[in-house]
Amino acid sequence: MRSHLLILLTSFLILKSESLNCNENSHSSDLRVFHINSPCSPFKHPNYVSWEDTLLQDKARLQYLSSLAVAKKSAVPIASGRAIVQSPTYIVRANIGTPAQPMLVALDTSNDAAWIPCSGCVGSSSSVLFDPSKSNSSRTLQCDAPQCKQAPNPSCTVSKSCGLNMTYGGSTIEAYLTQDTLTLANDVIPNYTFGCINKASGTSFPAQGLMGLGRGPLSLISQTQSLYMSTFSYCLPNSKSNNFSGSLRLGPKNQPIRIKTTPLLKNPRRSSLYYVNLVGIRVGNKIVDIPTSALAFDPATGAGTVFDSGTVYTRLVEPAYVAVRNEFRRRVKNANATSLGGFDTCYSGSVVFPSVTFMFAGMNVTLPPDNLFIHSSAGNLSCLAMAPAPMNVNSVLNVIASMQQQNHRVLIDLPNSRLGISRETCT
Repeated sequence: MRSHLLILLTSFLILKSESLNCNENSHSSDLRVFHINSPCSPFKHPNYVSWEDTLLQDKARLQYLSSLAVAKKSAVPIASGRAIVQSPTYIVRANIGTPAQPMLVALDTSNDAAWIPCSGCVGSSSSVLFDPSKSNSSRTLQCDAPQCKQAPNPSCTVSKSCGLNMTYGGSTIEAYLTQDTLTLANDVIPNYTFGCINKASGTSFPAQGLMGLGRGPLSLISQTQSLYMSTFSYCLPNSKSNNFSGSLRLGPKNQPIRIKTTPLLKNPRRSSLYYVNLVGIRVGNKIVDIPTSALAFDPATGAGTVFDSGTVYTRLVEPAYVAVRNEFRRRVKNANATSLGGFDTCYSGSVVFPSVTFMFAGMNVTLPPDNLFIHSSAGNLSCLAMAPAPMNVNSVLNVIASMQQQNHRVLIDLPNSRLGISRETCT
């Protein structure tokens, strides 16, 4: 049986250059973001990654989702981080401790806590580990610390320190709760609480750790509420970007003024996630006939639509996906759709594709072709970069994923309970 090694030109092309700038840029509070497979990343994968592998990573990611003073201009560079197997696919530079120890941590808008592999960590694949003994600002939190009650599955160790246990995709993590100084760009955040991993199994967790940007009490946004006022935005570069060209802007200053917004919704069943009201999807000039229940927000079941930086390709609940896919196929003239891996709407050669517009309450977002299609180097094949939600607890969840967010500024404004989107080229 003939096998296809598909190379996602939109996601995995590594550009070689003799003059890559992998250092911080000159802006005082800009954090640079780059793909994990960038030449700047020590974790770049030696081989290209297939579409099937990426879809498997998304499945693990969706399993994780179910388990679940005025600031300065703070812009942290973002890069694509794809070779980190568990799909928080974008990473930033974070300096931890005093003196600072640099780490490349994954961003995750659907996770609350932060955790870093520490010296002596059993099961870590990273050669870069944080050593709290070399930081004069590090301290271990005890069981009676208020943060211990906010940690996932806390426990009290023999030494009375606060232990925590969690799962992430297919990985299990054991850690103890620590506080230390976190530096993002030029912003110094003292007493930042995170999990110091001492044991891990599986390959799903990001190699140098994770920074949670969710809505929970231990997320970066909650811990820096007085500094950044629960406001941030990000622009994810195309995953073929070769350096830290995206950015994470922290705080209300220098956020886009002219930006389309939609209300943020709270779902107590999955309180970390950023829910919005997706009211319809348009293919070409036709609003697709989707059952109301497929898009409905339901706090009782966790159903609805979320924005997530860790899932790669948008997933729609099955009735919504089937309706969108069928209308998309109907509008592609004189061409038959084929399947490839987990994608079932693929075309060869030169084809005129219809547009796809997500219709949220208060705003419409029409996806440019780069956000809508993946292309292979074999047979000039293009596929619609969406898939149905898995038939598990996430079968009721629509996920607007990172590929559909690339080269857009996504604003999270919790004080005004809104999510905004504007087109921005950051690749």
